[in-house]
Amino acid sequence: MTQTIEQKSTLYDRDLNLWLEEAIAKLKVGDFHNLDVENLIEELEGLAGRDRRELENRLTTLLEHLLKRLYVKSEYDYAGWVRTINRTRMEICKILRQSPSLKNYANSPELFQDAFDDALKLMRSDPDYKSVNFPNTWQFSRDIDAILNIDFWGSSGFEG
Repeated sequence: MTQTIEQKSTLYDRDLNLWLEEAIAKLKVGDFHNLDVENLIEELEGLAGRDRRELENRLTTLLEHLLKRLYVKSEYDYAGWVRTINRTRMEICKILRQSPSLKNYANSPELFQDAFDDALKLMRSDPDYKSVNFPNTWQFSRDIDAILNIDFWGSSGFEG
């Protein structure tokens, strides 16, 4: 005889979107007693982490394309890299506008170094750029405002 063990699962486990809608409705009417606080905390922590990861991913992409624009001699590709640089800068600005407190995180030396190391690793592992001599350290300002605004290959006098 085979017994079926019934899985006890919460709405949170079965349907995250419906759980979120119900949690929002409970918050709106002040029904805090019936709120799934444990999972709500978990979701809020996840949101905070997601925004930090998104910022780091965008910064890595930005640095990757800045490295290409600065150090790879390929005028044919410059326009595409600059478009990606500009689009990525806009996306980072949107993140920082929505969550201004992330600007401190964006200016943290650890975040910059992690993003730069990842960008450098991507560039050095790409067969198209094996012969390019990328620097081991970022040669310019690490300040997020500078990274989001400076035309490093023009106004700085650096020409890749």
